Amino acid sequence: MKKILTYLLLISNVAVFAQLGGIKAYSFLDLPIPARTSALGGSSIAIWDKDVNLGYSNPALLNPSVSKQLSFNYVNYVSDLNYGNFLYAQQLKKYGTFAVGLQYFNYGKFDGRDEYNIETGTFRAADYCLNLAFAKTLNKDSSLSLGVALKTIYSHYDIYNSFGNAIDVGLTYHNKKQLTVSILAKNYGKQWKPYFENGVKQSLPTDIQLGFSKKIPKAPFRVVFQYDQLLKWDLTYVNPQDQSSSIDPFTNKPIVKTDKQKRNDKIKAGLDKFGRHLTIGTEIILGKNFTIRVAYNFRKGKEMALPDVKKANGLALGFGIKISKFHFDYSFYKYALTGNAHTIGVTTNLNYFHKK
Repeated sequence: MKKILTYLLLISNVAVFAQLGGIKAYSFLDLPIPARTSALGGSSIAIWDKDVNLGYSNPALLNPSVSKQLSFNYVNYVSDLNYGNFLYAQQLKKYGTFAVGLQYFNYGKFDGRDEYNIETGTFRAADYCLNLAFAKTLNKDSSLSLGVALKTIYSHYDIYNSFGNAIDVGLTYHNKKQLTVSILAKNYGKQWKPYFENGVKQSLPTDIQLGFSKKIPKAPFRVVFQYDQLLKWDLTYVNPQDQSSSIDPFTNKPIVKTDKQKRNDKIKAGLDKFGRHLTIGTEIILGKNFTIRVAYNFRKGKEMALPDVKKANGLALGFGIKISKFHFDYSFYKYALTGNAHTIGVTTNLNYFHKK
């Protein structure tokens, strides 16, 4: 039983596949949802639009145009794992835009066994996060918006459970030329109750992100850029057992490089470190009711690559289509050789159902 539960905890801590070094609690908070966000590789913190789902990525993106919108997103994750969220927004007259949402991660049902391999029954494991968000404009022309989201987190694995709180704070600027720039401080908080009695309280998967998007004039597409982990430059992982690049396989001695080779290696290393922060994407807008999305997350592409298998890890794509009173979104996110995520999202506005 203890071994199984320990394994579950490890799964939860590496669920995002791109978590930085060290054990982090509630890593499910970093997973890219909703479907539109997933189709853009997680880079949706700087898109000003009439879509309540954007407020989940950055609370500063909540605005009056998303009032009374209700959304649901479901992700078919690796193996039998699944997760998703619900979100609803409401404009509070002149005070600002309020949203409430619930995020969950379902690990499924497990068969418990003791140290003698005797069955002890079944148990479940899941994570939950209740989000309360609020956004308000800061200037007369409404081009600058501040948003705050309070997260209440509960996690349980059989008899083990944990509780914590986190906060997201976002600041967004947008103008009439459809340029949007955002900065977001994400998942800053504390684990109040660890999983084990007298256990060590773990830190949360904090991040500071910078985002940019621009709708190209007279062209049917928007470009999106996002830079993650603003305060940490080196996100690379060096395997201490991998010495193939520095040891000559024939002489088993260190390879001596020229000054030019060293400079080239330094430039390549710098570009690699920069790229691991970056996600780029585009939305191709084919009319009011249909959009195609494509993005690439460089860090996921690097971290999930295998030496002998070159696959499109880190690639995300999807589409959005409006049919009648509902907007449907779909995304496919390539994580690894056998690990992909499919996300389906449905959004509607309750005003559509009011009788005139």
